[in-house]
Amino acid sequence: MAAAGEGTRSSRRPRQDPPRRPPRDGYGVYVYPNSFFRYEGEWKGGKKHGHGKLLFKDGSYYEGAFVDGEIMGEGRRHWAWSGDTFSGQFVLGEPQGRGVMEYKAGGCYEGEVSHGAREGHGFLVDQDGQVYQGSFHGNKRHGPGQMLFKNGDKYDGDWVRDQRQGHGVLRCADSSTYEGQWHSDVFSGLGSMAHCSGLTYSGLWINGHPAEQATKMVILGPEVMEVVQGCPFSVHVQLLQDQGEIAQGESGRVLQISAAVRYVQLPAYSEVSFFQVDRDSQETLIQTPFGFECIPYPVSSHEAGVLGPRATKGAAETAMPLPGGDQELDSDATHGQEDTLSDQLARGCVPCCPGACQRVQQGRAAFTDVLLGPPPPGYHPFLFLDSLHKKAGSRSRGGAHPRAAPPTTPEPPGGSRPEGRAMEERTAAAAYPGEYVVMIRDVTTPPFLGRTLPTAFKHLRVVANSSAQRPHVLEEGAEASGGRQATYSCSPEPPVPQ
Repeated sequence: MAAAGEGTRSSRRPRQDPPRRPPRDGYGVYVYPNSFFRYEGEWKGGKKHGHGKLLFKDGSYYEGAFVDGEIMGEGRRHWAWSGDTFSGQFVLGEPQGRGVMEYKAGGCYEGEVSHGAREGHGFLVDQDGQVYQGSFHGNKRHGPGQMLFKNGDKYDGDWVRDQRQGHGVLRCADSSTYEGQWHSDVFSGLGSMAHCSGLTYSGLWINGHPAEQATKMVILGPEVMEVVQGCPFSVHVQLLQDQGEIAQGESGRVLQISAAVRYVQLPAYSEVSFFQVDRDSQETLIQTPFGFECIPYPVSSHEAGVLGPRATKGAAETAMPLPGGDQELDSDATHGQEDTLSDQLARGCVPCCPGACQRVQQGRAAFTDVLLGPPPPGYHPFLFLDSLHKKAGSRSRGGAHPRAAPPTTPEPPGGSRPEGRAMEERTAAAAYPGEYVVMIRDVTTPPFLGRTLPTAFKHLRVVANSSAQRPHVLEEGAEASGGRQATYSCSPEPPVPQ
C-alpha cells in the first residue's frame, strides 16, 4: 500500500508557478512580485524590449514599443481611473511628442504633447463639439488660436490660460463682428463692433460693455417748439451717455419719428376741444412726460422723396435710401407697429415713407421736412363753444350788411401773390392749431447688446399762420441758448453752401 501510495504521488506533475525571474530573451510572460504589473511580450537581456503589453491590476494597460525595459516609442495607453486613452509617441512611460488623446467624457485632442499634457500646436474637440485649433501650454489654450463655438461664433486671436486675452476677432453667428482687445474672456480695452442690426460702436470697452455707450436720446430745441401751421420743420436728435456727453463712437442705430396730438386741448392754443375717434381707429392713450395724454397722429412728408430747403449734405448722407411716394408715416409710438417695422428692418427693407427712419451718425440724427398733415379719417374734431359762437357770429355779420358793396374783382384766396396761394393750400391740408408731441423711438433690430433706448419726447405747438411772430428757424444747439420756445416759419431759406 505504501508503495502504491508513493507511486501515486510520484506520478503527479508538480505545479508550475510563474517564474520568479524575468525571461532572458525572446517572448515571455512575467508577473511582478507585487502582483500589480503583468507583462506579455518580447525580452532582451532580461529586460522588456520590442513589442509588448503591460497590464495593471486596476485595469489600465499599455501596449506598444519597449526599449531596455522602458516604455519608449509608439504605443497606446489606457487609464482605467479616467477612461482616457492616448495613442502616439511615448518617452520613459509618458506621452511625449505627437499623438491622439480620446476622452471618456467626450471629445478628443490631436497634436503635440509633453509629459502627458497638451503642449505646442494641436486640434481640440471638447465634449460639447466645440473646436479649437492653435497653441497650447500646460494643457490649456495659450497663444494664438482659433475657436468655433457650439452657438456658431468664431474667434481668432490670442489666448491666455484657456481665456481669450490680448487681441482677437469674434465673428458671431448672427453676423455681428468684434475686433479689438480682450481680457479674461470678455471685451476689454479698445475695440470696434459691427452689430448685425447695422449699428457700429468704436471705442473703449470695460468688462464686456461699451464704456461710451448711448443710454438715452434727446431732441434738441426749446422746451416748447412752435411750428407755423402747414410748415415743415426739422428734428435734431442726439444720443447721450450717462454723463451727458454725446456718444460719438456710435453710428447706425435706427430711429423712427412719430407724432401724437393732445387728447384734450386747451382753449388758449386750439379751437378744437378734442377729437372723437371712430371705434375702428381707437388707440390706447399715450402717456407723455408733459402731464397730458395724447392719441397717435400721422406725420407726412412735405415733399415726397425730396429733401427740403433745410436739408444739408450731411443729413442727406445719413438718410436711409427711401423710395418716393407721397404717403403718410405711421404715428403709433407705443404699440401695434413695433414688430412689423422690426421685421422689415431685419430683412433689409426700409419703410416706404420718406424720412420715417434715420440712422445715427456719430451720435447724431436729423429728420428734415417733417410735416403734420390734416387729421386722419376717423378723427372728428369737436370745437370749443367759444369757437362755435365766433364762427356763427362771423357768418351772421357777413349777411347783415346789404349796403356793403362787393368788390368788383374777386380777390384770389390768400392774396394775389403766388406764395399766398401756396400758404392757403398748405393751411387747408395741415394740422389744426394746438398742442402735439413728437416722439423718436429706437427701432434698432435686434437691439444693440439687448438694450433699446427709451423714447424721446418733444412738446410741439402748432400756431395759426396769422399768429406767428417774427420767423425763427431753430438750428442745432439752440437749446443751449436758454430759450423756452421758438417758431418754425415757411419763409424760404438761402441755399446751403456745398
